[in-house]
Amino acid sequence: MDNGEIKHKVFIQDGDESSLIKSAVIETLNSEMVDMLCVVNVLITDDKKIRVYNRDYRGVDKATDVLSFPMQVFIKAGWDGIGEKEIDEETGDLPLGDIIISTESIERQAEEYGNTTEYETAYLIVHSTLHLLGYDHDNEANENIMHKKNKAIIKKMGFKNQ
Repeated sequence: MDNGEIKHKVFIQDGDESSLIKSAVIETLNSEMVDMLCVVNVLITDDKKIRVYNRDYRGVDKATDVLSFPMQVFIKAGWDGIGEKEIDEETGDLPLGDIIISTESIERQAEEYGNTTEYETAYLIVHSTLHLLGYDHDNEANENIMHKKNKAIIKKMGFKNQ
């Protein structure tokens, strides 16, 4: 099956940016040549609520811009690094994970970096989707890889470098 034919499922709760968010997730999956149908859930929230998730799941009691909760184990970063896949037996789909994003952080960071909120939203969703695919920025080399991939995907989406 050609990547362009895969209809990944992106479920979004509480937000108006649904088409942009879906596009960012799907462009990331296609760029990584994900060759099976994946499911990604996205919750759009505010700083107060994302702080609770950050505290409860990461032990960091402060708001953050985006959180990723991968549901698959990767032995190395990228789709070709996925270990044994845990496929949903009922649907045959692969639950890739969950993303939580704060609109307040998007607005604040867009202003701080001189970006549009659309660019900042797309950038953070791509970044978070890369985390779902096993990428991390735990050291300088990995951070550079992730940043380059993020920028390339954003460019494919039609955003100019900001």
